Amino acid sequence: MLGTEQTGAQPARVMLRRAGRMTALRIIAGGGILLLAACQGIVVEAPTRARLSDEVLRRTPPKEAPGICWASDTSPAIIETETVQELVAPEVRDAGGRIVTAAIFRSTTRQRMVQDREQVWFRAPCPEEMTVEFVATLQRALKARGLYLRPLTGVKDAPTEAAIRKFQAERGLDSPTLSLAAAQELGIINTALDAL
Repeated sequence: MLGTEQTGAQPARVMLRRAGRMTALRIIAGGGILLLAACQGIVVEAPTRARLSDEVLRRTPPKEAPGICWASDTSPAIIETETVQELVAPEVRDAGGRIVTAAIFRSTTRQRMVQDREQVWFRAPCPEEMTVEFVATLQRALKARGLYLRPLTGVKDAPTEAAIRKFQAERGLDSPTLSLAAAQELGIINTALDAL
C-alpha cells in the first residue's frame, strides 16, 4: 500500500514541476518579445496640442461648401497701458548733502492699440451634430481634463462655454464656440485619416 501511495504522489509532483517549467518558459519567451520590441527602436510620441489659431480665417469670410460648417466670433481688441513716472522738479540739497526739498514726479499713462478688434471664422461642428448626447460627451471630455466641474446635462450652457473657452484659449483660439479641431483633439469627432 505504501508503494502505491508514493507512486501516486510522484506523478503529481512531476506534473507540478512541468507546469512550473512551462510557466517559466512563457515568462522567458514574453520577456524576449519585449526585448525584441525594444531593439526595434519603436518610439511612441506624446500627442501634441493643436494650434487652433492656425485654423482661424481673418478678414475674409469662408466660402460655403456642403458638409462644412463655420462659426464666427469677434476677437477682442488688445490695448496695452503703460504708466511712466516723469520728473517734474529735481530734489534740492543743502551744503551738507541733506535733502531740503524732495523731488516731484508726475505719473503719465499712455495706451497703445496692440491688436484691433476683428471678426474671425473657424471650422466648427455642424448644428445638427450638436445633440444632447454630443454636448454631454463634450462635457464629459472637458470634465476629464478638469475644465468642467458641473453635472453632465447635455445643455450647452454658460459653464460649458467657459470650459470650451478655457480649453481653446490654451491652444490659441479665445472663443466659447467649439471648433472642429478642438472637438477632434478632445476625441469627440473623428479625425480624417489624411490629418493623422
